[in-house]
Amino acid sequence: MKKTLVGLLGVLIIGILVGYGISWYSQRPQAVVEDAPVAVSEELPTRAVQLYFTAPEGTFLVPESAEIAGCEEDRDCVSKLLAQLIEGPKSANLAVLPRETEVLGVEIENDLVRINFSKKLVDFHPGGSLSELLSIYSIANSLSENFPYIRQVQLLVEGETRQTLKGHVRIDQPIYPDFNFNHPPVAGVAPENSEPSSEKQPLSIEQLIQNSGTLDNN
Repeated sequence: MKKTLVGLLGVLIIGILVGYGISWYSQRPQAVVEDAPVAVSEELPTRAVQLYFTAPEGTFLVPESAEIAGCEEDRDCVSKLLAQLIEGPKSANLAVLPRETEVLGVEIENDLVRINFSKKLVDFHPGGSLSELLSIYSIANSLSENFPYIRQVQLLVEGETRQTLKGHVRIDQPIYPDFNFNHPPVAGVAPENSEPSSEKQPLSIEQLIQNSGTLDNN
């Protein structure tokens, strides 16, 4: 009988201790687990740009509105603009750069932008004086239109300076925008004694080619 009472008392004590332990553990302050902050990248708004492609007639440049993905640095914006030029027009206008062309790098120094193209620009370009002129002035005019402080464009191919794009138009020096190419060329050469005008008058194809400093490799 005595042993039974001792055993019951031991069980009772153990039960009390276990109950106390559970109660103490449940009342202990629990560590608060905070959700890790999630980085939210703010998407930049798209940017409206105006590009110049070749008109369906194939003899001058015409503007075409487009949008490029959002960008903060002008260097990135220039790269995206060039990518749109390479992608080509959305209308009946004609492309100015081969779709195979790649932009390897863009550098901006004051009012000068250097664009390093892959050799595919040359390999896949159709060539010819007028075609080369429209290509390089599409680039220069598009950049000047959207980045007014850019006044000079230096074209490189695989990091090197070439004398011509593809045998006709010289690109060994920086190119300045020329919006004469944004007008249909006149049928003939304007007379030398024509009256000066405050606005630039359309030139003939022959004048445009002559003024550009092309090499006669035809």
